Amino acid sequence: MILEICANSYQSAKHAQDAGAHRIELCSELSVGGITPSYGLIDRVTKTLRIKTYVLIRPSSGGFCYSDETFEIMKEDIKICKALGCDGIVSGVLNEDHTLDINRTRELIEISRPMSFTFHRAFDIVPNPKETLEQLIQLGANRVLTSGQRPKAIEGLDLLSELKRQAQNRIVILAGSGISSENAVKFKNEGFDEIHASASVRIPKDASTYFGNTTQTVSSVDEIKAILKAIQ
Repeated sequence: MILEICANSYQSAKHAQDAGAHRIELCSELSVGGITPSYGLIDRVTKTLRIKTYVLIRPSSGGFCYSDETFEIMKEDIKICKALGCDGIVSGVLNEDHTLDINRTRELIEISRPMSFTFHRAFDIVPNPKETLEQLIQLGANRVLTSGQRPKAIEGLDLLSELKRQAQNRIVILAGSGISSENAVKFKNEGFDEIHASASVRIPKDASTYFGNTTQTVSSVDEIKAILKAIQ
């Protein structure tokens, strides 16, 4: 069973590698669901760490519809990731009615090749997840990151299991959101091949309260090891 860690910093990425995780989704700003990390962070992770690295291409929080200009930026970001030697892309686009934007998502998948492509948790707000899953299979996406359209994956386990049966190994259902060492075994028992977790803890941040939050989240080596132990 593959464990992907959502890494929001170089420290989190290194912790994931040190703990033995199989892969990271590299992003920034977990508090808003994650956005595209900086060039510098991607470059340092790919140059100094060995762990398989997928990069989130989501230019901003607040939805999954983008202007023409923003969409062009997303495509350029994917090209940069390819040039830096990343292993995969995590992205996707919706229409204003939350249905899959087939043409734009197809374009992102094609630009990403030969990197792997994960359709991100925009999937959790589509009105017809089973129809959307078939569309993503036809587009050639490699996996879908989803909580089963619930706040936590454990709450969406019924739909996740239905999607996995529907997929029939044509696409990977990557279960994510709220997965921990306490519940990871339930996904193993349901036959999932991959899970996604942040495994994060809060640590003090060296900043004045004038600038906002004085804590930051970082992936925990101990929690990652505990998840891996639970799914062995």
